[in-house]
Amino acid sequence: MSYIEIQTQLPVDKLIKAVGQLSQADFEQFVQQVLALRAQSQAPGVSDVEAELLQKINQGLPPAIQQRYHTLRANLENETLTPAEHAELLELTNRVENMQAQRVTYLAQLARLRQISISELMRQLGIGPITDE
Repeated sequence: MSYIEIQTQLPVDKLIKAVGQLSQADFEQFVQQVLALRAQSQAPGVSDVEAELLQKINQGLPPAIQQRYHTLRANLENETLTPAEHAELLELTNRVENMQAQRVTYLAQLARLRQISISELMRQLGIGPITDE
């Protein structure tokens, strides 16, 4: 694990700069922990099961993969996609679709726990339709 030396009352911009110095693996772990904190703050007092589901619902593609996916989609739209990129895009599309399906499963589980519809849960959480954007 990497360590970052920080001072008390660190301005957010300096925290972001420090986080930017993390290795890719440590950065991903940091993001997951921040998502967990976000889930807890969005729904204080929820059960551990609900907090875990909220964290999973809020989890997205790693930024580097999301950027590559969007680049490949742009190449497809511009008709400049190579055969190797096409294979990569198919793989990433499959990954995105699987993540979206899993997210719907988590939403359904949380909605069932709260005894509300998925639509109502999404409204309460302030999240929109699931897209690949």
